Amino acid sequence: MAGHQGPRDNTALIFQIKDPANRRYEVPLETPRVHSRAPSTLYSVAFSEDPFGVVVRRKLDGRVLLNTTVAPLFFADQFLQLSTSLPSQHITGLAEHLGPLMLSTNWTKVTLWNRDIAPVPDVNLYGSHPFYLVLEDDGSAHGVFLLNSNAMDVVLQPSPALSWRSTGGILDLYVFLGPEPKNAVQQYLDIVGHPFMPPYWGLGFHLCRWGYSSTAITRQVVENMTRAHFPLDVQWNDVDYMDARRDFTFNKDGFGDFPAMVQELHQGGRRYMLIVDPAISSSSPAGTYRPYDEGLRRGVFITNETGQPLIGKVWPGLTAFPDFTNPEALGWWQDMVGEFHAQVPFDGMWIDMNEPSNFVRGSVDGCPNSDLENPPYVPGVVGGTLRAATICASSQQFLSTHYNLHNLYGLTEAFASHRALVKARGRRPFVISRSTFAGHGRFAGHWTGDVWSSWEQLSYSVSAILLFNLVGVPLVGADVCGFLGNTSEELCVRWTQLGAFYPFMRNHNDLSSLPQEPYRFSETAQQAMRKALGLRYALLPHLYTLFHGAHVRGETVARPLFLEFPRDPHTWTVDHQLLWGEALLITPVLEAGKVEVTGYFPRGTWYDLQMVPVQAFGSHPLPPAAPLTSIIHSEGQWVMLPAPLDTINLHVRAGHIIPMQGPGLTTTESRKQPMALAVALTPSGEARGELFWDDGESLGVLERGAYTQVIFLAGNNTVVNQLVRVSSEGASLQLRKVIVLGVAMAPQQVLCNGTLDIPVSLMMGKQFLISWS
Repeated sequence: MAGHQGPRDNTALIFQIKDPANRRYEVPLETPRVHSRAPSTLYSVAFSEDPFGVVVRRKLDGRVLLNTTVAPLFFADQFLQLSTSLPSQHITGLAEHLGPLMLSTNWTKVTLWNRDIAPVPDVNLYGSHPFYLVLEDDGSAHGVFLLNSNAMDVVLQPSPALSWRSTGGILDLYVFLGPEPKNAVQQYLDIVGHPFMPPYWGLGFHLCRWGYSSTAITRQVVENMTRAHFPLDVQWNDVDYMDARRDFTFNKDGFGDFPAMVQELHQGGRRYMLIVDPAISSSSPAGTYRPYDEGLRRGVFITNETGQPLIGKVWPGLTAFPDFTNPEALGWWQDMVGEFHAQVPFDGMWIDMNEPSNFVRGSVDGCPNSDLENPPYVPGVVGGTLRAATICASSQQFLSTHYNLHNLYGLTEAFASHRALVKARGRRPFVISRSTFAGHGRFAGHWTGDVWSSWEQLSYSVSAILLFNLVGVPLVGADVCGFLGNTSEELCVRWTQLGAFYPFMRNHNDLSSLPQEPYRFSETAQQAMRKALGLRYALLPHLYTLFHGAHVRGETVARPLFLEFPRDPHTWTVDHQLLWGEALLITPVLEAGKVEVTGYFPRGTWYDLQMVPVQAFGSHPLPPAAPLTSIIHSEGQWVMLPAPLDTINLHVRAGHIIPMQGPGLTTTESRKQPMALAVALTPSGEARGELFWDDGESLGVLERGAYTQVIFLAGNNTVVNQLVRVSSEGASLQLRKVIVLGVAMAPQQVLCNGTLDIPVSLMMGKQFLISWS
């Protein structure tokens, strides 16, 4: 056993349990380590030989956070078990699974082995994040991360306790001391990496469907969206564009003018995303399909026991699987992406089927009868075997066997794709991946896969979005209106309203389902969707600023209430509401036929934001704004809210200032609009906010200082700005409207920089002072 301190010295403890006599597989994820002891730590640690184990206490309160002496340690070649007591039953994390945000400790088993399967509760899904967060009984928190990529079960027990059961590797354990929940999450992200900064356009509305079978149909969809005045930033295509469903090709029948269509999207201020699957067709005649020919020549494919490329079956038929742990494969992937981008100038990559998915078990030739294929302990995987719906565990990759590396496949492809897009475009990459592992957020976002068009899946999507934010993948969303099966008008309206507050928002559905683009529905439904999308676009400056906080400080974007209000036990189980940052509380309708919704409001003052701050500016036509209906002065209570079909309840927390912007039909358009501030005063008349602004897509803006950062402060009947940094990007943003919520009485006089300058016309990049009396 070897112990180290974490990168924040006194807030994290790292220790490994491994066999010094035998070198074993270790996850090839570089993590920062500090080998010198800090003068003081937040923890005390005691090692025990009989029984063998470690006990970690937080010095502040003496609480035992980890005690592995409660059950025997098992360390065999293909079975490792480490158990610990838990200081409370309130535990979350261990993505990816479908269900409530808080896990039950009543013998719940979470299986981590990435698999292609439509999400349902109690099965292993697309991603593996062996990190958990425990809320202790006083609202303090700690986190634990097991850096292990082998197939595993995590078993929760009522005592309460937890057991890790892995099929290989070593026990590489990280304990994060918190003591606040948000501290523990940040400490985890200091280890696995902070999320990447997405391009601004990636936060707009995305539209896709399996079944847009030609450029003519795709163009018509874009035209219909524009004609119906719906925002659309990014148009996507599924496998329909490909020639025989092969990567890096396009069919000349339906997509003969594919490059021209993408150029047209660019000319309209929009972007384009396309699907790329990892499996490469292996059945084309030699010399006719460059990705496979070149991949063979460069030796980039995963091999079977004979040393030949393992062959499975995916959409194009017989396929080989690139090994993204092979440096040669990174160069090959970069070349293939670059060459295709030279033909079709796409802006982002949707990497699907990357668990990796396989339509046969293991390979077309089966798998050898070996210990790797038939381990003595098989976790609770769907199908009962590690090769179910994927490739042979015994197949060989550059760094190790697939048995060890399977759960890293999506992460390594995300890294390769992120890198390839930077090379091809020279701008900030945008990658959305189905399969994920710890650290995924550094390179890509995630969508929650093939969800059903159902109220249950709509409801579960809230906890899924919150869960991925806790594990460092803030760019996440579910397919708006659902992917599998037919949606209904009411479901699609409510899903669009909630989806407007997913960090990543895309409407996408299945080939055999009814179309569900927003313009397909009644005018009443369209108005409701338009209102929700307009609200999202108005709030994009705030959302982008939240992503900056995630990127530089390891913060979350969408947050569970307990992250901001950990001392209020009522918040611990709330997973039908979400926060954007500290300030915006979203209370969606998640049931059919409801025109009211009950939400929990933590202690404080909450203002109904609705559409008031943006009704008077912006080029995107909006329906008349609802009046500011209510102010909630909460002592920490449940509140019944009116929620007619055209409304999603949105409240801003007193003490915060939200930067907003006139919405447009694209972010290209909205970024040129004047801005507004929504100032939500505390009872003592104070508030604070922030804006981060750059050109929205360049690389290295922080290093070059090519950004504007402004702090907004309210107090003593004034609103002022503090200029942290001003560059040409953002210096000339116009501020045209300031809404101050919570003013006790109508002011007699309002001054801008000392003069009666109404309406407001100010520059964000110059100091201003607005006062009233």
